[in-house]
Amino acid sequence: MSRNRSLFTALLVVLPVLARAADETTLALVDAPGRERVQAACSMCHSLDYILINSPFLDRGGWERTVNKMVAVMGAPLSKEDVAEITAYLDRYYGKHALP
Repeated sequence: MSRNRSLFTALLVVLPVLARAADETTLALVDAPGRERVQAACSMCHSLDYILINSPFLDRGGWERTVNKMVAVMGAPLSKEDVAEITAYLDRYYGKHALP
């Protein structure tokens, strides 16, 4: 019982630190038209880091398939206009062609 209490106490100390470390307030996407929609839509379900992680691999078609998958498979509540704007933003600023 004492070991469980120690583990629980350790978790109470460590979890808030990990939560702060995962804070994405310092992660800033390119400030351009469409950014707010991308941030709102994508961060509903996952970290915005996914954009940065996938950017070396995805061109416009890849981003479009990915965003459409989020709608069709994951149930993201996005209109066709949302999908078009998000795809255009991701391709322009985070498509594999946009990387330095």
